[in-house]
Amino acid sequence: MNPRASVVALVARRLALGLVLLLGVSMLIFAGTQLLPGDPAQAILGQSATPEALANLRKELGLNEPTSVRYTRWLSHAVVGDFGKALSNGQDISSALGKRLRNTLFLAGCAAMVAVPLAVFLGLVAARFRNTWVDKTLSTIGLATTALPEFFVAYVLVFLLAVKLQWFSSMSSIFEGMTFSERLDAIALPIIALTLAVMAHMMRMTRAAILNVMQSAYIETALLKGLSEFQIVVRHALPNALAPIVNVVLLNLAYLVVGVIVIEVIFVYPGMGQYLVDHVAKRDVPVVQACGLVFASIYIGLNIVADIVGIVANPRLRHPK
Repeated sequence: MNPRASVVALVARRLALGLVLLLGVSMLIFAGTQLLPGDPAQAILGQSATPEALANLRKELGLNEPTSVRYTRWLSHAVVGDFGKALSNGQDISSALGKRLRNTLFLAGCAAMVAVPLAVFLGLVAARFRNTWVDKTLSTIGLATTALPEFFVAYVLVFLLAVKLQWFSSMSSIFEGMTFSERLDAIALPIIALTLAVMAHMMRMTRAAILNVMQSAYIETALLKGLSEFQIVVRHALPNALAPIVNVVLLNLAYLVVGVIVIEVIFVYPGMGQYLVDHVAKRDVPVVQACGLVFASIYIGLNIVADIVGIVANPRLRHPK
């Protein structure tokens, strides 16, 4: 088979698998929201609602219809970006979700711009000084930040940097009209917390990829030519180790977007995570379904991109045995 055709076939297979997976996730999201305790009609009208009013609202919301019918109607509207209206306030979910999604992507993007270069640099340093105190110190710090839960790290940052030192605000409120620098100042603590959450994994994978390439024969040739180890790492090892590094970076970007829920709640950041948690408390099922589907789409999409990058960059994945 033509190599180019083989790559296209593998990419198409990954895309088809991603769509099937997203369909399965949408079923789980819809089924899970139907199993939530309580009655949506009762939550909207309150405890004093009459049985007639509850029955009329259930009919209006389509709660009396079969689950398969409601799922098909919800999915057909969601595909075109129509998530309906929130039960709690009657607002259009798509419009509110769009604003919150932009805020979440802004936070995740800023965290990625800090975490990715820093992680790759520290991974190169760890590989350059492997098995020395520098490597062991970076590994220890990385394992410690990975082992600690995000909420614990976030609260420690708030206590140290916001309460004690008063360098940053403990609440990350942003609104229309703020300048870019004001927005960055407002989200400084969430960026630090997210960076600590994902940096260690990318750093360790960068180190492992560089050390794996350093065992190749052409590296020994470069050493015999008299090149310094730093030149070898930067000029020869890093370009050939980019495939696994890019793959792990994309996977961590997916985690950044989906994993901001806890951070957004702690810092009261107006993103999708805060929006989701607020409406879970109100048992606003359409909002919960919409947020879950958007989060799943982003996560699955970035994982597909990571797979495609791996296929294109690694010939062994294009010709599996």
